[in-house]
Amino acid sequence: MEKSKIDMFLMQNSKFLPAAKIPMLRDALAQLDDDKAIYIQSLELRDPMVVLVVSLFLGEFGLDRFLIGDIMMGIVKLVTGGGCGIWYIIDWFLVMDKAKEYNYKIVCDALALQGVTLY
Repeated sequence: MEKSKIDMFLMQNSKFLPAAKIPMLRDALAQLDDDKAIYIQSLELRDPMVVLVVSLFLGEFGLDRFLIGDIMMGIVKLVTGGGCGIWYIIDWFLVMDKAKEYNYKIVCDALALQGVTLY
C-alpha cells in the first residue's frame, strides 16, 4: 500500500484505534497490496465516543457491551442490572478503550484475510 494511502487511513481512523498499536498497524498496512487496500479502507469501525454515550444512557442494560461485540458480558450485565450499578459505572471509564481494542481486532482480522500478519 502506498505511504500516502497509509497516512490517509491512519489519519481518518486514529481516533478509533489504540495509539500504542498504530506503528505496528502502519507496518502491516505497508505490506498490503494496493488492490486489497480498498477492503481495509471500507471497514466500518465503532466510534468510541458513541459507545461511551450508549454506556452512559443504556449501559445498565449491557447495550454498550453488545455494541463492541462482547455478547456474553452484555448478557451478564443485562441480567444483573449492570452489576447492581457498580459495573455500569466502572464501564464509563473502560468502554472507550474496549471500543478501540475492538476496532483494532476488526482491522487485524481484515488484514489476516488479505494475507498480512501482524507481529
